[in-house]
Amino acid sequence: MELIKKHPRIFIIFLILVLFICFFIAINLGSIQVSIVQLFKGLFIEYDVDVASVYSIRFPRIIISMLVGGALALSGLLFQVVLKNPLADPGIIGIANGASLVSVLVGLFLPQLSAIAPLLSFFGGLITFAIIYSLSWKGGFKTTRIILIGVAINYTISALVTLANSATASITSGATGTISLYTWQDVTTLLIYLVPVIIITLFMAKACNLLGLEDRTLTSLGVNVNVYRFGLSLLAVLLCSISVAVVGVIGFIGLLVPHISRLLVGTEHKHLIPISILIGAIVLLVADTVGRIIMAPYEISAAIIMAIIGGPLFIILLKRSIDVDGS
Repeated sequence: MELIKKHPRIFIIFLILVLFICFFIAINLGSIQVSIVQLFKGLFIEYDVDVASVYSIRFPRIIISMLVGGALALSGLLFQVVLKNPLADPGIIGIANGASLVSVLVGLFLPQLSAIAPLLSFFGGLITFAIIYSLSWKGGFKTTRIILIGVAINYTISALVTLANSATASITSGATGTISLYTWQDVTTLLIYLVPVIIITLFMAKACNLLGLEDRTLTSLGVNVNVYRFGLSLLAVLLCSISVAVVGVIGFIGLLVPHISRLLVGTEHKHLIPISILIGAIVLLVADTVGRIIMAPYEISAAIIMAIIGGPLFIILLKRSIDVDGS
């Protein structure tokens, strides 16, 4: 642990290598297997039917897993910074289900607007966060109150999502966190929306570090806390909502990954942000790959895999944090 904290940049390079290894392993797990040489030849030199199948089916799925995993982990990290609470997560406080509800309703009533469903889901997540924030605001910013109200709203919206989703089977996979049957068009959608936000967030490390201080201290230094808080909240909602619009609600990544990252590198967000993105990408890619092969030809959704391993693992990490901090 101490070695990683002393050399976080080397650890980032290590995680990038691990991600590439997981990428190539995921490509070759399934009924069709291709070597790296065969893959290179099939992509750039001459047509290969096996490579073409892998490229059109597995590549989009793997890339979507990595993008969504990184985005959800980063969203969770930003919410924890904004709310000053390590238990904050877009899935727990209702943002994910708020975005999911809009996505389901668009598929049900306005299928002609499916092209802008990610954008509409963002507004759904944003409206949900605004409702939570406004209901929680009584005499100032209280993070515990926000989380408790968020949990209550989350259960309400979750029931509405289930009700709306039961009206049609055609949108079930889009609301349950199943990363299958996606195409390069879905990859393009995620790239257009998520990559710019991730790049912007990489430059927000200083703002994240500032919000780690007490509001009183920041105000005395002339820092407008609410501007920083609103900006980071906007980025967090966008990351979560776009991901949910494409793959549905996947829990625990936004809660679990920031905890793992903090245990590894501490609280300096210059390192914490990229490490959370990379670990999130690796975790969801592994979860989706395990769900794809463990009961082949049947599949288990990535959301179920994350729920199975995420709950116990989070309890272990939380206990370890309590043992270290003594609180």
